[in-house]
Amino acid sequence: MARRGRVVHLSHYGLADVEAARPVADDTLWRIYSMTKPITSVAALMLHERGRLELTDPVARYLPAFADMRVYRGGSAANPGTEPATEPMRVWHLLTHTAGLTYGFHHAHPVDEMYRGRGFEFGVPQGMDLAAACAAWAEIPLVHQPGAEWNYSVATDVLGRVVEVVSGQPLDEFLDEHILRPLDMTDTGFVATDVDRLAALYIPTPDGGLRRHDRMGDAATRVPSFLSGGGGLVSSAADYHRFTQMLARGGELDGARLLGPRTVAYATRNHLPGGVDLQAFGRPIFAESAFGGIGFGLGFSVVVDPAAGKAVTNAGEYAWGGLASTAFYVDPVEEITAMFFTQLMPSSTYPIRAQLRTLVSQALVD
Repeated sequence: MARRGRVVHLSHYGLADVEAARPVADDTLWRIYSMTKPITSVAALMLHERGRLELTDPVARYLPAFADMRVYRGGSAANPGTEPATEPMRVWHLLTHTAGLTYGFHHAHPVDEMYRGRGFEFGVPQGMDLAAACAAWAEIPLVHQPGAEWNYSVATDVLGRVVEVVSGQPLDEFLDEHILRPLDMTDTGFVATDVDRLAALYIPTPDGGLRRHDRMGDAATRVPSFLSGGGGLVSSAADYHRFTQMLARGGELDGARLLGPRTVAYATRNHLPGGVDLQAFGRPIFAESAFGGIGFGLGFSVVVDPAAGKAVTNAGEYAWGGLASTAFYVDPVEEITAMFFTQLMPSSTYPIRAQLRTLVSQALVD
């Protein structure tokens, strides 16, 4: 946790690898999964600031496969009824998860089943790259009309492909050149920089124990063919702290400016139509955030009503988390950044994020 740019609490506890009895350390590496999304969103916003893309641009301008999209109306996954999209999917739809895309792991809608049928649940079919994945997603109907609802999805992966096309660079190269190296985030990338420092990945067992999940966890030890802007990065606490400090300082850290302060302020306000929260505008699915009193900006959840969300925080707090129970938030009112890292999936196993915020809030006595 940091306040006004100064680290005021840093602690670690327990084992990064239970079987090897290896303790968590300051430099432990973590699969941050969906905490990749804010980094990819910042990449797109940097291109927007440079005049390379507009938030209102149709995605099909850069990825032609997304032209003439169809939208699910009814029926089964095997025999769906569809209708034409009433407007193009746009860049801002990707940033706000209102594009109509989905995740196969939701298990909540026939379109989710279509994703799973094509091999998209937690990840993509073996050997598939980002361009091929986007082309495949474009062949599947949308869950809803673009802009009509909020549905947590592969939208940020599609956004990563837009970054590639607009910049002319693979996503890993763009992130490294324009975000990671300028911020001195030397431990962050699509593969672990040091496997011996990488925490093991676990899932809960019915008896309250833990089971190691190497089948999924070992992906972080290999250079991927699929560069997931929605969930592919490995990072350290020190690295992600630098990313949160850049945001808290209005887009700049130690002389490296990634975004203008007005862009950061704009991205971290609620962009859901009418200023409503996710409870009103989102589908009741798993996401890395509570829904009540929470809106969504350009890559971040945003608190719009702390009372509705039953959280001791301030309107304007922005945040996100990852599948393996990692989380961060920035409270501009209290000038706080806070992060938590472990490797237990799914992130809904324990109320880590709500309790983290409560512990931080009660510690403030000024």
